Amino acid sequence: MEIRLSDSFTYKKLIRYVLPCIAMMIMTSIYSIVDGYFVSNIIGKNPFAAVNLVMPVLMAISAIGFMIGTGGSALTSYYMGLGEKKKANEVFSMLVWLIIISSCIVAVIGFVFMPQIVELLGASDTIRSDAILYGRILILSEPFFMLQNSFQSFLTTAEKQNLGLLVSVLAGITNMVLDFLLMFVFRLGIAGAAAATVCGQIIGSVVPLIYFATNTTGSLKLTKAKFDWKCIWKACGNGSSEMLTNLSTSLVSVVYNLQLMKLANENGIAAYGVIMYVSFIFMAIFFGYAIGVTPIIGYNYGAGNKKQLHSLLKKSLVITAVTAITMTVLSEVLALPIARIFVGYDDTLCRMTQTGMMLFSISFLFCGFNVFGSGFFTGLGNGLVSATISFLRTLVIQLAAVLMLPMVFGINGIWCAVAVAEAVTLVITITLLIKNKKKYGY
Repeated sequence: MEIRLSDSFTYKKLIRYVLPCIAMMIMTSIYSIVDGYFVSNIIGKNPFAAVNLVMPVLMAISAIGFMIGTGGSALTSYYMGLGEKKKANEVFSMLVWLIIISSCIVAVIGFVFMPQIVELLGASDTIRSDAILYGRILILSEPFFMLQNSFQSFLTTAEKQNLGLLVSVLAGITNMVLDFLLMFVFRLGIAGAAAATVCGQIIGSVVPLIYFATNTTGSLKLTKAKFDWKCIWKACGNGSSEMLTNLSTSLVSVVYNLQLMKLANENGIAAYGVIMYVSFIFMAIFFGYAIGVTPIIGYNYGAGNKKQLHSLLKKSLVITAVTAITMTVLSEVLALPIARIFVGYDDTLCRMTQTGMMLFSISFLFCGFNVFGSGFFTGLGNGLVSATISFLRTLVIQLAAVLMLPMVFGINGIWCAVAVAEAVTLVITITLLIKNKKKYGY
């Protein structure tokens, strides 16, 4: 039995609805991790450092897709809640074209200036050429990557989460198989790693595009649409928190890499890379839940169902709390085994990675509430509050922490920076939820 946005959600039904979104995000994270595993263990730690050096820039650029996808899904679900299906399809179609056009422009500019970008990132002579090659190949696939990111949200709004999960699995399997073939069998090095990722992104974007173009019965489909700048502004403003999250995370990652290069050279960047890969999976659970629940919130807000909004908020906080505690315990216990999987060939690097992961993992106790809080306000159409939460947790507080804590605690201060930022932001998130309760009636 299919679950509709208009349904009354119990714990079981809510988890069933968002589970494909969570699985979809986890799958995306897993094949990124497999990339890192093959690069580190087959090509070496210096190419692994090169990948992790340039990756924040690529993720920052892809933030456009997250912004339009998340903000656009909240807007289209809002119109669906009002009963304006034609308007929802027009907005959706317009935003897909906006992603295609903007991503192509960004890809060309990024390809041309990649050497300068890598130089600004502080690349050493050892990793510079690999970083440029990897960056240039991946930047050309940004149109596919942005569409893939946005379709994760739109498929949920279209009540086709299972299709989204299937596409993610196909994309992930393609990436992982090609990683093995191109790096291990054909020995294509860093270019093989990039090519495998690109092929996965093509599948993750083209299959949903074909579905929406040929769909005749679903709740969302591609139609003729004119550019409506008011809707574009609202969608982008609504999804600005997701864009800020990616931009800020990328910017802070650059600062992390610069700090780590000073304190531990390429080893520091490699250790940080492993920690980021692992955190992708844990954070994917929180982000997947937020992506899944945002259209439900948008629909009920559009329909004026305040009782359901209150229920969704209460249930989401309970689910987040249980997940946060479980994830923190798991990450502490698995820190050493994971470090050995990625960098067990280097004892010094392995110990550094284990320590870093154990300190970093404390952040999982707090970050889920902040991610949900930001997504909750996105669903309510309040992009300003949503962006404020994201801006504080991923940039302002974290940037201050990563710059100041190492002065006192050395490299351990870098590993603790995220936990400090998330804990401080949680206080602000709770305050904003209380402050806006009367306004939205949840």
